[in-house]
Amino acid sequence: MTVPKPFLSPKGDYKNLIAFQKAECIYDITFFFVDTYLARIGDRTVDQMRQAARSGKQNIAEGNETGTTSTEANIKLINVAKASLKELQEDYEDYLRNRGKEQWDVNSERCRNAREWCKNHSKPSDYMKVCHLRDDETVANIALILIHQADFLLKQLLEKLQTDFLQQGGIKEQMFQARRNWRGEHGNYDHERYENYGNNEKDTDDNNINKKA
Repeated sequence: MTVPKPFLSPKGDYKNLIAFQKAECIYDITFFFVDTYLARIGDRTVDQMRQAARSGKQNIAEGNETGTTSTEANIKLINVAKASLKELQEDYEDYLRNRGKEQWDVNSERCRNAREWCKNHSKPSDYMKVCHLRDDETVANIALILIHQADFLLKQLLEKLQTDFLQQGGIKEQMFQARRNWRGEHGNYDHERYENYGNNEKDTDDNNINKKA
C-alpha cells in the first residue's frame, strides 16, 4: 500500500531559530543584569524584567511546537513573545533614563559596531563574557540592540506564517485536502469497510468533513 503524504508540517527544532537564539541571549543578559544592578537595591522591576525576558523566549519555543497543528496558536504566541520583549525594552530604557545614563544613538559608531557584533553572535556564553567586563550602561544598550534584532526576526516570522496560511490553509483544510487526495489516488481502497458499513456511511462521512472544513 502506498504511504499517504503527511498533512502535518513539522516546524523543526525551535532552538535552530535565530529569533529564539537571540531571545535566549536576552534572557541570560537580563538575568545577569537584574542580579547585578537591581536585586541588591531591592528594585521591584527585578521579577518583571525576568518574567518578560522569559516570556519572550518561552513563547517562541511553544509557538513553534504548537504550530505543527495550529497556525493560529503559533501566531498568537509569537505576538506574545514580541509584546514581552517590547515590555523589556521599556524597562531597559527606563533604567538608563532614570539614572542619567546614555541610550546609544542608533547612528553612533559604537552602536553600529555593537549591532554588527550582536548580529554575528547568538550564543549566551559570548554575551556573558562581555557582560562581566562592561558597565551597566553598556550591558543595557547591548540588551536593547538584541531586543530590536529579535523583534525584527519575529516580525519576519509572523509574515512567513501569514503567507503559509494563505497558501496552505489551516490544519482542518490540510486534513480535508489530504483525505481528498488519498481518495482520488486510491478510490475505494477500503473495500472491507464499505462492505460492512455500506456506501451511506461513506457519503455521510464526506458530508461531515465538508461541513467542518
